[in-house]
Amino acid sequence: MDSQKEALQRIISTLANKNDEIQNFIDTLNQTLKGVQENSSNILSELDEEFDSLYSILDEVKESMINSIKQEQARKSQELQSQLSQCNNALENSEELLEFATRSLDIKEPEEFSKAARQIKDRVTMASAFRLSLKPKVSDIMTHLMVDFSQERQILQTLKFLPVPKAPEIDPVECLVADNSVTVAWRMPEEDNKIDHFILEYRKTNFDGLPRVKDERCWEIIDNIKGTEYTLSGLKFDSKYMNFRVRACNRAVAGEYSDPVTLETKALNFSLDNSSSHLNLRVEDTCVEWDPTGGKGQESKIKGKENKGSAHVTSLKKHTRSGTPSPKRTSIGSRPPAVRGSRDRFTGESYTVLGDTAIESGQHYWEVKAQKDCKSYSVGVAYKTLGKFDQLGKTNTSWCIHVNNWLQNTFAAKHNNKVKALDVTVPERIGVFCDFDGGQLSFYDANSKHLLYSFKTKFTQPVLPGFMVWCGGLSLNTGMQVPSAVRTLQKSENGMTGSASSLNNITQ
Repeated sequence: MDSQKEALQRIISTLANKNDEIQNFIDTLNQTLKGVQENSSNILSELDEEFDSLYSILDEVKESMINSIKQEQARKSQELQSQLSQCNNALENSEELLEFATRSLDIKEPEEFSKAARQIKDRVTMASAFRLSLKPKVSDIMTHLMVDFSQERQILQTLKFLPVPKAPEIDPVECLVADNSVTVAWRMPEEDNKIDHFILEYRKTNFDGLPRVKDERCWEIIDNIKGTEYTLSGLKFDSKYMNFRVRACNRAVAGEYSDPVTLETKALNFSLDNSSSHLNLRVEDTCVEWDPTGGKGQESKIKGKENKGSAHVTSLKKHTRSGTPSPKRTSIGSRPPAVRGSRDRFTGESYTVLGDTAIESGQHYWEVKAQKDCKSYSVGVAYKTLGKFDQLGKTNTSWCIHVNNWLQNTFAAKHNNKVKALDVTVPERIGVFCDFDGGQLSFYDANSKHLLYSFKTKFTQPVLPGFMVWCGGLSLNTGMQVPSAVRTLQKSENGMTGSASSLNNITQ
């Protein structure tokens, strides 16, 4: 009995579920039927509008042609009426003259006859009948205004519904990736004069090859492109690749997507390493700002220059930002001899922060902008072994250019505690170019791409982007390709010796 009830309950549950499924399908069918009716009504309305538009155009053309025929008729009629009037007048005058000449034959007096003959001769000479053209000025032919709409009728007979546009074809050879811009070019497999515009879609990815169905990023859409080429500019290349696809649209429907194309958009992306920055620096991703209160609890007594003695180390190890001992820090005397790469934070007067990504090969570029009131800052690169008291440019493990706006204004290149004054204006933004394999570090005016200075050396270790700031702040722009102008300048600079010779005096 119980088992039968359970079986019946299962049947009831199955039937109920099936009924719900059928009811949902019925609702879907009803909704689809309603959609068919609504869409059909809309399409019929649009069809009426299109045909009314054709009728209107035909009526306008017909009216224009009728006016042309009437104007030609009026012109010819006016010409013929004018000529006819002239002929009638000439005939009337000629008949009158003929009658006068006939009467003159009956004159008996010689003197009167001679006078009449002279009058007749003069009148004949001046008579319009003898100066009148007896050829019609216009003909009655109107065939030049006849029409033949046989071709147009054939075209009208071929009217049909708009076809779905074919998928465009992206041409990778014509696509260009340069200067943080991507130009995508495509073509239609066959001519289609019904195309109204194109839709380009793109997304960033770190996967090579064909786009994945479930990628980590969504497609971005650019609509209403009228041509077969489009340039995306001002991009941040924070992924290794970008996927692109495009489809054509006519007034009715969008066609299929093109086969997707993947283009490489690799560039150096890094953030500032807050974990090792000086406590007087407030660091947020790609921004760093001087904060005089940031290290008050820890470094209020540290005023000396870099690499000071154990008294400073003792005071340092007893404090943290909150004033409580740090469990992670131990006495310098109790641990093995210090290795510069094992520092915790920059300290002392080394108001420094490094990037979080090491450069081990290749050519890279990034830009730095200082706040207008920034009193002192440095921009460059350093080995990971840069000591926590070391300032950029004062050791043989770092290279930089330094801007000082405090007391006196100076602009200089620094390396291994040697200084090279730069007799150029400090730009609004500084571009940094690092060619690790070529052993070159160059600084540019980021706007004009004018070369400020170049270091030539041989990097023996990976380098990190480095920044020093005091009384002010810096902001970074990463994810940038090496600009084409910089590549060109690098080629020309490598063929010159002026910068390198002065550089060799301060590089070790």
